[in-house]
Amino acid sequence: MAANSDFKYEIIEELGVLSETPRGWTKELNKISWNGYAPKYDIREWAPDHSKMGKGVTLNDEEAANLYNLLSAVVSGGQPEPPEPEEEF
Repeated sequence: MAANSDFKYEIIEELGVLSETPRGWTKELNKISWNGYAPKYDIREWAPDHSKMGKGVTLNDEEAANLYNLLSAVVSGGQPEPPEPEEEF
């Protein structure tokens, strides 16, 4: 588990590389546990050795599914389906 003075993170699963810069940084999709919490999908740029990271976005399972549906519709030229409302507890 890597640590910073403000937070800890662990890359649980490396899912794929979206792009790479000429300097070797990669924009990646990973499952990451932040501060010991349940892993979330995470998209951000990483240094080649994962010692440094850029700003990114984290998504829970529902948000990742909504993003998938939106991108699928946009790429295929259709209209995205609105997300289903979240259940209230």
